[in-house]
Amino acid sequence: MVVFPNAKINIGLNIIEKRKDGFHNIESCFYPVGWSDALEILPADIFSFQSDGIDIPGNPASNLCTKAYKMMSTDYEFDPVSIHLLKAVPIGAGLGGGSSDAAFTIKALNELFGLEISLEKQLDYARRLGSDCAFFIENKPVYCFEKGDRFEEISLKLTEKWIVMVNPELHISTAEAYAGVQPLKSEIDLRELLKAPIENWRNGVKNDFEKSLFPKYPVLKEIKERLYNEGAKYAAMSGSGSTLFGIFDKETDLSDIFNQYKRWQGYLK
Repeated sequence: MVVFPNAKINIGLNIIEKRKDGFHNIESCFYPVGWSDALEILPADIFSFQSDGIDIPGNPASNLCTKAYKMMSTDYEFDPVSIHLLKAVPIGAGLGGGSSDAAFTIKALNELFGLEISLEKQLDYARRLGSDCAFFIENKPVYCFEKGDRFEEISLKLTEKWIVMVNPELHISTAEAYAGVQPLKSEIDLRELLKAPIENWRNGVKNDFEKSLFPKYPVLKEIKERLYNEGAKYAAMSGSGSTLFGIFDKETDLSDIFNQYKRWQGYLK
């Protein structure tokens, strides 16, 4: 079985407060995008995991795909598998690539072996692996809150809008990003802000990480400004960085402008 774990963007990201467990409560809109990895899972005699493409740091035994397999295999009986991940979504880029790989592993194992695991159980597995893993189980636009693992439906539809995503290959750890923010509850609910026309988002829909990371990494601010200069209706950093995205009304090829960076562009769904 071959599946294509896609990335996500954050449209708005407000850091509300620090929790007693050390995590932070946030509010954001998660929106799926087409930048994807490729994940092959096949029955095998013994379990194995390997990856190609972008180098994944750390021990393969600690990869979220491996953890997802081991977690599920303690609850259900199914054959060992070989997992082969072709990594294309940048790491530490605010796109949830690793989380998506884990969630798609859960969904693929469920389908491959006919486990008939309920949606709620799949969501529970995903939440145990990481804060934003659960989003990729249903993989549709949502308003998220608490640690980013609780969701409400949102009516936001950006179908046929064009997105340009630019990653300057900076790896910004979650710890580094959170070290520079001061939690503060927003005066206006993000869901209300997103009801406005997209061209009005620029003045209200913000990513709290930009305030501390832009001075530290000026290239991030430069990319955002260039996206606006090229006609983006809205541009922002995704997650805790370092990917910037611009949303356009029509197809806009910026591959020559950002040819020194990793990038992806295409239609939103």
